[in-house]
Amino acid sequence: MKNSIGNNMQVTLFGESHGPFIGCVMDGLAPGLKIDREFIKHQLMLRRPSGKISTSRVEQDEFQIVSGEFNGFTTGTPLCVLIPNNAMNSKDYLKTKNLARPGHADFTAECKYHGFQDYRGGGHFSGRITAALVAAGAVVLKALSDKGITIATHIKSCGGINDDAFSASEDELENQLKKLNELEFAVLNASAGQKMKEKIEQLAKEEDSTGGVLETAVTGLPAGTGEPWFDSLEGLLSHALFSIPAVKGVQFSDAFEKVNGRGSEYNDAFKVSDGKIITLSNNNAGINGGITNGMPVLFSCAVKPTPSIYKEQQTVDFKNLKDEKLIIEGRHDPAIIHRARVVVDSVTALVLYDVLCGRFGTDWFVE
Repeated sequence: MKNSIGNNMQVTLFGESHGPFIGCVMDGLAPGLKIDREFIKHQLMLRRPSGKISTSRVEQDEFQIVSGEFNGFTTGTPLCVLIPNNAMNSKDYLKTKNLARPGHADFTAECKYHGFQDYRGGGHFSGRITAALVAAGAVVLKALSDKGITIATHIKSCGGINDDAFSASEDELENQLKKLNELEFAVLNASAGQKMKEKIEQLAKEEDSTGGVLETAVTGLPAGTGEPWFDSLEGLLSHALFSIPAVKGVQFSDAFEKVNGRGSEYNDAFKVSDGKIITLSNNNAGINGGITNGMPVLFSCAVKPTPSIYKEQQTVDFKNLKDEKLIIEGRHDPAIIHRARVVVDSVTALVLYDVLCGRFGTDWFVE
C-alpha cells in the first residue's frame, strides 16, 4: 500500500474525495525555499472547475500549511499541506456503491481493499486528490523558476480539434510557455480553444464526454540531468505522469509518428552556436541516454474521456455477482483535460526538483 514517490524529495498523498481533508507531505525539501501563498492559490485556481465545460462541484481549496514552514520559508523538515473538502453530495453514490462504474476504479479498489475502501466520489482514486499534487508542485515550481527552468503545457488536441504546435525557436517557445502559465484554458490558438469549448459543451448536452492530448515543454534544464537505464528522465517522468487519473499514454516529442522513418531523419545533429552545444532538431525531446542534453524537454500525455457520463451503461454488481444497468448521478466533468493541464505541470516540477536535488544537492536551490 504505497502512495509516495521520489528519491531525494518524497511526496506522499493522502485523503479521499468526500473525506474531511485531502493533502500531501513533502519530505526532503531544501530549507530556505520561499513559500508563495498567492502562487499556490493561483495554481489551485487553474485546476478548479470552470463554467459549462466542468463539474458544478466547486471547492475553494483554502489550503493550510501545518508543518515545515516558518516565517514564510521552508524549514527543511516535512512540509504538510491540508486542503478541506466542503462541497460534497455523498448520497449520490449510495445507490451505486456496489456497482462497477465503467472506466472507474470501483472494481479494482474492491479487489485490492476488500470492501473497506471509501466509495464516495471515487474515494482515494478521485481526481479530487490532484489538488494536493498541484499544491505540492507550486512549492517547487517557484524554486525551479528561480533557477531559470520553465514548465508549461497546452491542450494539443481535444475532441478532435487541434491547437497550434510549439515553436521550434527556443526564444519563441519560452514566450509561449510564459503566456500559457497565465491562461485558465491553455491553448496557443484562441480560435481553436473556442472550438474545443464548444465541442465540450455540445457533448455535455448529449450526456457524454471527451478527452485529448496535453503537450508539455520544459526549458532551461542543465545538460547532464538524469540517469541511464532505470532512472532515465523519461522513465521517472512517465512513472509520475501515469499516476495522474485519466492519463493513458505518454510519448516524448513525436515518437509514435516518427519512429517508422529513417535514422538520418530522426537523429538530432549537433552544432556549436554562440559557444553552446545545441541540436539542429529535437526528435529525442532533449534527452539522450536518459540524460538531458540542454535542449527543451518535450512530451505529450493522452487524457482519456471523463468516465462519468450520464448515458445508461452496462455494468455488474460486484457484491452479488450479477449484471446491472447503470445511470450515473451526481456532478461530473464533460472533459477534464483543461483541469489536468496544471496537474501535469505540477507532477513534472516534482520530478525535476527531485532529480536536480540528486545531481546538485538541495542547497543548490537556495544558493
